[in-house]
Amino acid sequence: DFHQLVDEATVLLNPGRGGPAGVDQEWVTIENAESRIGVPPERVADYLALLGDSSDNVPGVPGIGKKTAPALLREFGDLEGLLARAEHVTQTRARNALLEHADVARLSKRLVTIRTDAPVELDLDRLRTEPIDRERALAVFRQLEFHNLVRELEAIAGPTERFAPDCALVCDEAALAEALEALSSATRIGVMAVGTSDDPLVARLVGLALSDRPDRAYYLSFGHRAPEVARDAEGNPTLAFDAEPVPNLPSLSADESRDGFVAELRALLESSVPKIGHDLKYAAQLLWRQGIDIGGLTFDTELASYCLDPAARDRALEVLAPDKLGAEVMSRASVTGTGRGAIDIAETDPEAAMSWAGPLAAITLSLADRQDEDLERLGMRRLYREVELPLIPVLAAMERVGIAIDLEFFDELARRFDRELTLVREEIHKIAGEEVNLRSVPQLRTLLFEKLELPVIKKTKTGPSTDESVLEELALQGHELPRLILEHRELDKLDGTYIRKLPQLVDEDARIHTRFNQTVAATGRLSSSDPNLQNIPIRTELGREIRKGFVPAAGHVFVGADYSQIELRVMAHLSGDEAFVRAFREDRDIHRETAARIFGVEPDDVTPGMREQAKTINFATIYGQGPWALARQLGISRAQARDFIDQYFERFSGVAAYLEEMKETARTQGYVETLIGRRRYIPEIRSRNPGIRGYGERTATNSPIQGTAADLIKLSMIRLHDRLRRSGTRMLLQVHDELLFEAPESDAEEIGLQVRGEMEGAIELDVPLRVDLGIGTTWYDCKFA
Repeated sequence: DFHQLVDEATVLLNPGRGGPAGVDQEWVTIENAESRIGVPPERVADYLALLGDSSDNVPGVPGIGKKTAPALLREFGDLEGLLARAEHVTQTRARNALLEHADVARLSKRLVTIRTDAPVELDLDRLRTEPIDRERALAVFRQLEFHNLVRELEAIAGPTERFAPDCALVCDEAALAEALEALSSATRIGVMAVGTSDDPLVARLVGLALSDRPDRAYYLSFGHRAPEVARDAEGNPTLAFDAEPVPNLPSLSADESRDGFVAELRALLESSVPKIGHDLKYAAQLLWRQGIDIGGLTFDTELASYCLDPAARDRALEVLAPDKLGAEVMSRASVTGTGRGAIDIAETDPEAAMSWAGPLAAITLSLADRQDEDLERLGMRRLYREVELPLIPVLAAMERVGIAIDLEFFDELARRFDRELTLVREEIHKIAGEEVNLRSVPQLRTLLFEKLELPVIKKTKTGPSTDESVLEELALQGHELPRLILEHRELDKLDGTYIRKLPQLVDEDARIHTRFNQTVAATGRLSSSDPNLQNIPIRTELGREIRKGFVPAAGHVFVGADYSQIELRVMAHLSGDEAFVRAFREDRDIHRETAARIFGVEPDDVTPGMREQAKTINFATIYGQGPWALARQLGISRAQARDFIDQYFERFSGVAAYLEEMKETARTQGYVETLIGRRRYIPEIRSRNPGIRGYGERTATNSPIQGTAADLIKLSMIRLHDRLRRSGTRMLLQVHDELLFEAPESDAEEIGLQVRGEMEGAIELDVPLRVDLGIGTTWYDCKFA
């Protein structure tokens, strides 16, 4: 577009995309401008008017492209000259288009012409580049939640001076003695543990920042080291690093840490003096590997942030501190750098690490005070103090214990999956009549929609969709190939995600240590990562087969406990629907009862098919599914699905009234709550966009149900952790509504009864809670044997 401005006095600089200024750049002048697009600068607006630009809503003239437009302008002059003599254009298509769309062409020219008569005064001095106004830029980035830009700016511009408590570097016993003297009278201590990895079970402790008041902190250096000297092919150093050893305190886990001031430090960390930090579980795990069981875990600012705003995308201290306290703190990236140039935190200068970690330990004290006030004001203290905070040591213990797998079983399963994948691939190639790369979307599109001419169900920007929902619908229509492709995808995913990956993650005892994430899911549920053991499928036989590879320690068995229909029971309590409550109180099959009411038959006359449909409808209600989604699940028409939903709400009017009440509550107050006070803010419910508003309505109806179920199992975990740890029983996994324990074989039945009692008594509802128990020598046996 800017080519139209080039003249004797104006040139255009195109910096290109290949590198910094001066690299791959191009100067466009009056002499070379025409060679760029085929017309001189004074004809660029005419040229663009003919072409149009859909991205800028410039219509252009249909049928005239990049080759035709310059030729027409060379022959007829400018756009007006061309339109005036359009009947003389020899190309029939172009001639008709110009005659029919003359007004559109003139409008297009007005749209693409850059106005040069705007009342703008040129002041070249004001155009000179100036240093970044760091404070204003950071304020804008934070307001717009550009958290990556905040980190990048801090890394470039250096640390802020807004929050700078006095920080002392502690790297010898004399300095440690001074720090301990100050900390000995502390009423609370801010803790910031610095490790070499995000995973504390493999990280090495590098430093520990401790603060007894917001204006001072101590940074204890344990594992800083001089960076390795880079050398060229001849062994000569290429960088002038100082390779002298970095002074550090003795390792907390070393023998000498049992005496002197380091022993006093250990005693302080293990004492009941209140500890405050951001992600205390990380600090607890890192110190546990040093042989320290940190005591007095009193306030976690990350957990408090999660309770106060469960949908927040970033809970880093450098985000929370400016937002809550108006104070800026450095990010880790400002010390280590980012991207390829990043260095290990252990290779940073201890003083640089101190300038980052020390203020973080100190600011958690002030942030905790502010958050505690917010929790009280919003009625969330019970949720925080009775559910989330006490769960930290429970999850830490589960992560340390891990769970064992049978490596020989997984080896055999891998060979079996190889055979299954080969057979399915061969069958697909046979039907297709050619070999197809099943991971190539373009090849699958060609095969399904061009060669086999199957109906296009859904389109994307690049063509017909081949996602799971499309293949499922095509398979329901009776097409064999989509069914086989789905089967291959499931086998391939299980093979790559679990069967081959899990054996690579075991420790020396063949145990896997997943990480339980407490601040991720907005619903309140826990999540699992590295590896994700909550996502092992249980709806398919192939997925369930993987559970056979999880085994208990010698002399132990697994005890599995699973809340039965917990979300439906919570819905019965919250809605007070008479039919639902009565069915659960009388211990009747809720899905059979639902089927009887929907289909108008006696419970004894409900067929398995009716019950299965009623089960789907029950859970569809919780998740706010409409007729389209329900029709897909049941394989029926939308009209039938809508009729089912109408009958359901007619017969369970209490449920219908509750769901509407939750939508209205979300609209009026902006959030909904669980029984224990966990909030879910739902701004989407006020959106003008029907799709976004529909999502908000579904979230409003299911969040109190899902969130209460999540609170229940967390309460159970806390109570069971305290009760069972002396019996030799260990809690290993939490998967949605299921808990898995490793218990001495001789005590398994008694342990199972204790587990059931605690889980069923975790909270009092208007309907009884029920827990299904299973005991077995594999995880599979606990649920499916």
